[in-house]
Amino acid sequence: MKPSSSTTSAPTAPGEPAEGALSSRAGLFNGIAAYSMWGLVPLFWPLLMPAGAMEILAHRMTWSLVVVGVVLLVLRRWSWAGELIRQPRRLALVTVAAAVITVNWGLYIWSVNNNHVVEASLGYFINPLVTIAMGVLLLKERLRPVQWAAVGTGLAAVLVLAFGYGQPPWISLALAFSFATYGLVKKKVNLGGVESLAAETAIQFLPALGFLLWLGARGELTFGAEGGGHAVLLALTGVVTAVPLVCFGAAAIRVPLSTLGLLQYLAPVFQFALGVLYFKEAMPPERWAGFGLVWLALTLLTWDALRTARANRARAAELAAQLPKAQAPTPPAASASASVEEAPGPEIVAVAEDPAPRP
Repeated sequence: MKPSSSTTSAPTAPGEPAEGALSSRAGLFNGIAAYSMWGLVPLFWPLLMPAGAMEILAHRMTWSLVVVGVVLLVLRRWSWAGELIRQPRRLALVTVAAAVITVNWGLYIWSVNNNHVVEASLGYFINPLVTIAMGVLLLKERLRPVQWAAVGTGLAAVLVLAFGYGQPPWISLALAFSFATYGLVKKKVNLGGVESLAAETAIQFLPALGFLLWLGARGELTFGAEGGGHAVLLALTGVVTAVPLVCFGAAAIRVPLSTLGLLQYLAPVFQFALGVLYFKEAMPPERWAGFGLVWLALTLLTWDALRTARANRARAAELAAQLPKAQAPTPPAASASASVEEAPGPEIVAVAEDPAPRP
């Protein structure tokens, strides 16, 4: 019987890395899906016309709560709600987050439906730079030299684009600053992505529903008046909001933060490509120059982040190697497995606190 037992136990060891590889691939697929959907969403908003941006926004708030409510019901994740209600400070921060993302969503929908897709994409390109700048100004964070160079290049890009547009790129700046503020507030709240969306849309729900009822009383509501197909499309705003977020959550627990950091640029790249190639928005030379400077700044930022992450990993490995063996006993198989499962914990929390772009 001994040979038989050895043959049955042998395949289990190679199976574990295979499962890990499958999980990583699934995470990468979900990450690409999430950012691709966010990048292609400009194709959806024009389908909702003749509804105006405010009506579309109100429907998005209303139907998003319905969708995430169903998701949380399926997952049976409601314990956070009671804890949040008992913490007035966190509840106030969620209210601020809801107000800021309302501005962001509404402006983005208006921008797409009024032929400003390229300028809107710029807002999400410069968002990492604005986030860093806010960290310096509000949180007194210290930057590395390359980060300073990236922020300076981004500022030069805004000046070049202001010259090209004949005025500052207000849409881009408003989108970038509103989303950076949203991210800052969400870090303080510390809620998961789906839970956070549920809390925010719960706060948005009554004002949004009241606005829709007011439009209906005035005879200006397009929901139902433009046919069943139009009503279905308006209801799908909840799905369009929630599905990418669920995919992002699935990616966040399976792929490293550095990978998600690179994937985030898919969304504005797709938006920019749609603006130029599909919506045929003008791109004079000075705008190309401004966007080129933004892309250079992001390249510097990404290179510095990857270099720093590599250096930190090397330093951690060196410190681990210097620890006496007596202080680092080899854990048994069961606890080793548990530690592998628990290791991503802080990383998952960090991803959940960082808002994924939800245009």
